[in-house]
Amino acid sequence: MWRPVNSPSNGGCCHSVTMQNISSPPGPGTVPPTGAGDGVSYGRVLVVDDDPTVAEVAAGYLGRAGYDVGRADDGPAALESVAALRPDLVVLDLMLPGGMDGFEVCRRIRARGPVPVIMLTARGDEDDRILGLETGADDYVTKPFSPRELVLRVEAVLRRWRRTEPGPSAGIGGAGIVLEPLARRATRGGEDLCLTLREFDLLAFFLRNPGRAYTREELMREVWGWDFGDLSTVTVHVRRLRGKVETDPARPALIQTVWGVGYRFDLSGDPSVTG
Repeated sequence: MWRPVNSPSNGGCCHSVTMQNISSPPGPGTVPPTGAGDGVSYGRVLVVDDDPTVAEVAAGYLGRAGYDVGRADDGPAALESVAALRPDLVVLDLMLPGGMDGFEVCRRIRARGPVPVIMLTARGDEDDRILGLETGADDYVTKPFSPRELVLRVEAVLRRWRRTEPGPSAGIGGAGIVLEPLARRATRGGEDLCLTLREFDLLAFFLRNPGRAYTREELMREVWGWDFGDLSTVTVHVRRLRGKVETDPARPALIQTVWGVGYRFDLSGDPSVTG
């Protein structure tokens, strides 16, 4: 169930060996879930983790940063909270009890609607991180982690999710693809494309900047807004995006690999569609 973080402190047990770079963390539940004490919430975040210490630390820092924070400790409770309370973002642990892991929870959240998801996991294996992204997660943070980094990741994802384009709601188009930024709607050949937050932003960037080769570092900075991070995140999103916009993803004509550099978007690359 959704549990707002407003319970009394448990004596500061959130000082955990599973966390790093913690300096005088807020007592769990002692920080009002409002923005900088001004009574303004910056959004509602659901933290899903069966480890109460990790959940309390994450919720405490997010609450102090100005978010309304709720908690769920297993998959069914998380899905119930998402359906009933419609959080703006979900911080989702990969390893959950009760037979429904974070991968499955993420799939079901995605099936219900466009809710940003940040995967929180103790697994260091790259295949697990990639599977999380392929399942639809917008980002991931690996334990042990800095709570301040988690807050920054939440801010970055929500900022991109809420970002609107200036001026009229004109579509961005090319190669049979049309994006409507204000509606966050994408079509190819008149048919809707089901894109995640990052896939939409990546495709919009490519459409605005065709013909130039970009490194993965440049794409991470321009699309994700990060100056650091795991570059496999870019690779996974390019692969997923190819699967949705290419006629033959195994032989991509639009999002082309430039060996030794990165990727280039070629508006004239797919002869099966017209721009």
